[in-house]
Amino acid sequence: MTRAWADWDHVLKIDPDKDLPEGQSFEDVCRTGTDAIEVGGTLDVTRDKMGRVIDACRRYDVPLYQEPSNPAVVVEHDSLAGYLVPVVMNAGDVSWVTGAHKEWVRIDSIDWNRTHTEAYIVMNPDASVAQLTGADCDQSADDVAAYAKVAERMFGQEIVYIEYSGTFGDSEKVAAAADVLDEATLFYGGGVHDYDTAHEMGRHADVVVVGDLLHDEGVDAVRETVEGARDARAATER
Repeated sequence: MTRAWADWDHVLKIDPDKDLPEGQSFEDVCRTGTDAIEVGGTLDVTRDKMGRVIDACRRYDVPLYQEPSNPAVVVEHDSLAGYLVPVVMNAGDVSWVTGAHKEWVRIDSIDWNRTHTEAYIVMNPDASVAQLTGADCDQSADDVAAYAKVAERMFGQEIVYIEYSGTFGDSEKVAAAADVLDEATLFYGGGVHDYDTAHEMGRHADVVVVGDLLHDEGVDAVRETVEGARDARAATER
């Protein structure tokens, strides 16, 4: 089965604990041209905050996914295209590999047809997600490629997500992961802030993820990254 994200170039991640820039609305956000919106964050996220963002975005024609940081913040809503649940491959705390997920499956009403996992490889030691999960971010290009291969071949993951949250990453390490993946879709997130950075990472990753940029600079900056990611895909397909 071909998953929706196989055709994506760009994802916009909205942190429900952060505000939009003054004068901008969720309608503006949903009309940036992004292929999908993920609602999720690492710190201070609650079900109510998640629900408010989902409710604000659900009326617009863009696929909407929740990326819950833990089972307590899961929102059940028919407008969601699905749930993308992180599995942190290089976590030092095993809770972020299987522990939180053990609690997730206790939810009686899980819609398994809409529930998917993302194999995260966390690469910025200063990021909140690295500190929360105890991730070992000292990984060479070879290490990143190996984790990507483990995710796809041993864990059967359909999404491998290289996360440099808060800083722009090493494109050689992203390329190393891309080289070993056969069918999994490679996401990249971290430090993408304009057309050029989106284009650079879009040459290696299948999908460029933008998050903080929305809250810091707004929808016009996000549109630039959409164009950069799409142009990168077009260039690699020539």
